[in-house]
Amino acid sequence: MPPSASRRLAWPLPALAAWAMAWALFIALARLGSPPWLAATAATAAGLGLAAFASTRWRVWVVAAGFPASLLATSTGQALPAWAWLLPLGLLWLLYPRYTWRDAPLFPTPQAALDELATCVPLSSGDRALDAGCGLGHGLRALHRAYPHARIDGVEWSGPLALIARWRCRFASVRRGDMWTLDWSAYQIVYLFQRPESMPRALAKAGAEMRRGTWLASLEFEAAGWQAQAVLRCPDGRSLWLYRLPPRAAPASSGGEAGR
Repeated sequence: MPPSASRRLAWPLPALAAWAMAWALFIALARLGSPPWLAATAATAAGLGLAAFASTRWRVWVVAAGFPASLLATSTGQALPAWAWLLPLGLLWLLYPRYTWRDAPLFPTPQAALDELATCVPLSSGDRALDAGCGLGHGLRALHRAYPHARIDGVEWSGPLALIARWRCRFASVRRGDMWTLDWSAYQIVYLFQRPESMPRALAKAGAEMRRGTWLASLEFEAAGWQAQAVLRCPDGRSLWLYRLPPRAAPASSGGEAGR
């Protein structure tokens, strides 16, 4: 199901359509004589692929889990050998290696979350922006909306997700790699949608590598102990925290949000 089609369908219709496609594939393969475990694996893989187009994290899991959960509830699913259920888990492991769960597992950026970013952090044509941990490319698209003339880069540890992001975001340069070992010094702004636990490490890396006057942007999660130069309110109510390099420690009496 292409992204344009999923946007035209109101939730939960995209999930129902994805489940129906997975079941149709399973039934078709079974009628062609495929072993049940092979048909189940192929249908689960199809569900994982369709889940890539879901707009939020919990919808990704709903779409991805729909087919295997419903299959398990049927007599066909109960008849599968126990080892067969390791195959869907293996596909999930391939999609998201254990290493990546130390950062944010999968936090898709809402489409309009960065629309006001350019008002505080303007970029010139050719300036570079990085989505560190770009996942399926939602943040890349949001950066491109904010900076249509900038050079947008993404880095993602999961190989399959990097391939999907590269396919979805032809305007960006996406590489498979470790955001923590990638050099951030070439970027005017680095965008993160990680976890609170990741933010001290991100500020330390930005402070060590990024040039004076460049920016680190964090959606939803503040870097505790650091002073934000601005805080934007996104359309869905989340905060976008903006830190200008070099980072400054927050005053001891600081309370509330900075900026607007």
